[in-house]
Amino acid sequence: MNRDHRDEQPVTARMPADVDAPDKVLYGLTFRQLAIVAVAAIAFYGGGKALHTIVPAPVLLGAAVVLGGLVFGLAVGRRDGLPMDVWLACAVRHWRAPRALSTTDTTATTPDWVQAPTSTVPLPAPLRLPADAIDDRGEISLGAVKAAMVAATSVNLALRTADEQAALVDTFGRWLNSLSTPTQIVVSAQPVDLHSAAHTVAQAADALPHPALADAAADHARFLDDLAQRRDPLRRQVLIVTRTTRGERGEHAARRRADQTVRSLSGLGVTTRALDGHATTAALAAAADPYRPPRPGGLAAPHTTITGPPVRRPRTRRTS
Repeated sequence: MNRDHRDEQPVTARMPADVDAPDKVLYGLTFRQLAIVAVAAIAFYGGGKALHTIVPAPVLLGAAVVLGGLVFGLAVGRRDGLPMDVWLACAVRHWRAPRALSTTDTTATTPDWVQAPTSTVPLPAPLRLPADAIDDRGEISLGAVKAAMVAATSVNLALRTADEQAALVDTFGRWLNSLSTPTQIVVSAQPVDLHSAAHTVAQAADALPHPALADAAADHARFLDDLAQRRDPLRRQVLIVTRTTRGERGEHAARRRADQTVRSLSGLGVTTRALDGHATTAALAAAADPYRPPRPGGLAAPHTTITGPPVRRPRTRRTS
């Protein structure tokens, strides 16, 4: 007998909105917040004991109220999704960090024939990136560990039945439970260059054998060009970054984890592929500057020899 899918109830599970939220210890405050308040209370008590014979009591009370409000705001306040003390620490670290960075060696001495500037010129600090190299197989060297990237498409659960949704969630859950190293899932929206596609279609229209096909191709090229001018088309990109552990054996352990991710997620009905060196380089470049126009032919991986087509020289005929 056929079941009526309208009678199926979707499988739901209740989970907290922030699974990484710290536990409340006392009076709705976390251990970090209690530590901040306790340290401030001890400092206020010691300062009051030392200054009560010198400073009048109303002045001490007013200062305690003002400083107590600042400490309470520091303990319980949040900004940009971070606790206020962490946000202030990041702000101080950013303020003290150098503004100019360089990939070249800035510690080398200048030659004697270079005239030294009369005023102090701040030198750029060395740019230290987490990635050291990218090999042909797409493995990213991160010092003692390595990482690999997997590109995947998405699936629409709203168009599936309750049984199919449960099966997809179960498959995804099995993959999450199989992870033993930090894994990152990056979902981003990147602009699509339709002008280049329209130009390519318009050039190919002249080579079509039938005039109707040429007219259809030219009309499609105009549609793409008009769409690029009136809209900002975006494409969704899903990247999964797998990493190895320190001391993990195997020369290509990161690539092996990426291949395992591809096999595990194939049951979701999505298209997955492990990225090679060129695709990984292009993905990292797009993540660093998503609005940069694409280069013809893509980007080459680091330390890759770039060759061009052979140049044919015309032969000259000798005349006697």
